[in-house]
Amino acid sequence: MSRNEADFVSWFRSSAPYINAHRNKVFVISVGGEAVADARFPHLVHDLALLNSLGIRVVLVAGARPQIDARLAERGVQARFHQGLRVTDAAALECVKEAAATVRVDIEALLSMGVANSPMAGFRIHVASGNYVTARPVGVRDGVDLLHTGQVRRVDVDALRERLEAGSICLLGPLGYSPTGEVFNLSAEEVALAAAQALRADKLIYIGEEEPPADGDGALIRELDLHQAVALLHRWRESGSDRESVRLLDGAVRACQGGVRRVHLLNRRQDGALLLELFTRDGVGTLVAGDPFETVRRATVDDVGGILELIEPLERDGVLVRRSREALETGIDEFIVMERDGMIIASAALSVHPEEAMAELACFAIHPEYRSGGRGDRLLRHVEREARRQGAAGLFVLTTQTAHWFQERGFEPASLSDLPVARQALYNLKRNSRVFIRQLAG
Repeated sequence: MSRNEADFVSWFRSSAPYINAHRNKVFVISVGGEAVADARFPHLVHDLALLNSLGIRVVLVAGARPQIDARLAERGVQARFHQGLRVTDAAALECVKEAAATVRVDIEALLSMGVANSPMAGFRIHVASGNYVTARPVGVRDGVDLLHTGQVRRVDVDALRERLEAGSICLLGPLGYSPTGEVFNLSAEEVALAAAQALRADKLIYIGEEEPPADGDGALIRELDLHQAVALLHRWRESGSDRESVRLLDGAVRACQGGVRRVHLLNRRQDGALLLELFTRDGVGTLVAGDPFETVRRATVDDVGGILELIEPLERDGVLVRRSREALETGIDEFIVMERDGMIIASAALSVHPEEAMAELACFAIHPEYRSGGRGDRLLRHVEREARRQGAAGLFVLTTQTAHWFQERGFEPASLSDLPVARQALYNLKRNSRVFIRQLAG
């Protein structure tokens, strides 16, 4: 097998669990007019068509801000804004309608190509667009009448779900309609937020112009829980920043507070960012998680009682090696726990062997009532990141009864001689545990 063939097989195997997990899920994806105008936009549309072909129910919300500005400039009309909102007079509204219609037709034309340059090039993709969004005027703010600028009042969930279940991609734009027949100019990002909340979407994905949030060292922040996202948003606002990132993070926070489980922030300039985020373990953007009741963190001595309660049944059944309270207290610094509303529902221990650049995953346990929802995968990802942070290039596990679970996640069978020398000396021959190793990506 050639290197390219081996890489493809490895990629396909690692992406398969995500393909299965995402099937029949509802994803609302927001892109700005800048992305639509980019010469690389057909690549993104190709990826959207691929998602649809994999059974993902896609709602695409496309903005048209630069297209509107271009039409206003052509007519010699000065664009006016107040508090970040466009003042949409009659002339501007005509430009909004023209721009939104052009964007819609262009996207529909690209989607009509199916999954181009592939065996599925003839795959027929239906696009549904229409008056799914009811809006009302923003009105007067600080004495300024925003005229035909509106805000979302209601999303026709039943109609959208009917089209999604029929296999269509639903296309929404920056327009809303009133029961009296008026047309309003809307923020595409707000339309995406409202649609995601109304549909109880599994994911809201903002594909923006800027890099996703970074930490103080400039490294990508891969995950934020709701509490962390709110804190970061507060710091950004205190600094006076009005970047797009602030607006999108604000949308992510409100989406999670409104029932959306996951929000992803991506940079459209990275080719394939959507696929990399959805079908690889670590992704390339920032994930904002909406469940405020579950956190993964380092264990403290106060967690010993909860860990003992969690692992005792598994120790009794011989799945885990028995640990005393004293041993747990002594080695608590190695433990990572998942806490849900004050209860320890999962644990893992990570011990690093720096000489061999390897780390051991042990005491991996999930409470029986919480073994769904991908918690084991989430905990494993956290352990892998921590192992890489501590310099490990390989992660190994010794198990007697859960071999298949680890093999399904890329762990390969190994022998006792493959383990660090210090760990070989502690191997319990009576347990006859099987050895598995997973290489960690850099």
